[in-house]
Amino acid sequence: MKITKLFFAATALLFIAYTTQSCQEKTTEPSEFIADDATFSGFASWQLAATKSGPDPTLGAAHEGNDSTVTRKIYYKDAQDPVNGTYPVGTAIAKHVYNTSGSVEAYVGMVKRGNSFNSSHNDWEWFILNADGTIATDASGAKQRGANLMNGACNLCHEKATTDYSFIK
Repeated sequence: MKITKLFFAATALLFIAYTTQSCQEKTTEPSEFIADDATFSGFASWQLAATKSGPDPTLGAAHEGNDSTVTRKIYYKDAQDPVNGTYPVGTAIAKHVYNTSGSVEAYVGMVKRGNSFNSSHNDWEWFILNADGTIATDASGAKQRGANLMNGACNLCHEKATTDYSFIK
């Protein structure tokens, strides 16, 4: 009888240790996240974190059409929030900029890539997107992405944000 109780107690302890370790492994932040065409797919169904209309003095000439006709919608994948003021690796944010006349239609994104990809700018990678969320290409077929996209303009503007390169959360 004592051996049976001891066996069940040992089995229960092993089960608890295993499930605790499994849970910890699932919550471990990856060291790097490399976005692909699927990353921003369906972004319009993500958490809509903000809708802003009209001129925004923080934008300057960024993100097209900074006038009274423009609307900007900002989406966060998996409703991601910063942790202690910093977004975790894998955070994806998309922005749709448009106006009712159709003269402005732009899609951009940013991903917290990690692994010292863009270490002087908190490891963010920048993207120009197509309407379906795929990464846009230039005339040569090169994907419109990188640490210094738009000659570093993304870095320079977003470093002014109060929360880890994001102006919204």
